[in-house]
Amino acid sequence: MTYKGPGHRPMYPNLKLQLWKTGIRQNRLAKMLGMDETILSKIVNGFREPSPQMREKIASLLGSDATWLFEPVNSNFRGDSDIQPDIQPSAKIEKGSA
Repeated sequence: MTYKGPGHRPMYPNLKLQLWKTGIRQNRLAKMLGMDETILSKIVNGFREPSPQMREKIASLLGSDATWLFEPVNSNFRGDSDIQPDIQPSAKIEKGSA
């Protein structure tokens, strides 16, 4: 994973999706893992990087593959994105014509 500077953090949407699909709440998963809820919350929200062993343990409890579960998507706090929309202007609007 590449560090992109302050304001960027990896997020794990597949982890959030799998939690939702299994119906396991974060506080319950934290208890199953024997960790504090705040640490798990930081992992789920991309503020903390789990160890390879912890990734495997979480994946096992959620019945999922660790590689897929922790596939990162970079997010930016400021709201701008690395993804540029593919929008083509359909017509040029001239001043005073509206």
